[in-house]
Amino acid sequence: MTMKSYRKELWFNIPSRRGFVNITPQVQEALRESGIREGLVLVNAMHITASVFINDDEHGLHQDYEKWLEGLAPHEPVSQYRHNDTGEDNADAHLKRQVMGRDVVVAVTNGQLDFGPWEQIFYGEFDGRRRKRVLVKIIGE
Repeated sequence: MTMKSYRKELWFNIPSRRGFVNITPQVQEALRESGIREGLVLVNAMHITASVFINDDEHGLHQDYEKWLEGLAPHEPVSQYRHNDTGEDNADAHLKRQVMGRDVVVAVTNGQLDFGPWEQIFYGEFDGRRRKRVLVKIIGE
């Protein structure tokens, strides 16, 4: 068989500053479109104030993430961050992204995302209210 590749962009505009979106269905759809049965899927946040990560789709856990991340890098006071000296107010979003990660790679087996129990793919937004994209790159046969 010949190695193939497939590329798709997913676009998001989260109306609040922060939020988590389960993007597993969109990634599964991209995999279906690709026709790839065996390989790897890379899912990559293309913005430095957003994240892609894998975890459980459980509301309480998402609330725990919000509280934990805000404790690690509180948004306010914005004057506590040197990055915000540039006129920005999103230094905390850069730090939250660093903790939550830029991308994930998932194996593709028999045309399906090869997850462990409860695993789902999420887009994490830490400085929303504008359009941002996620890259889905699939390679395999």
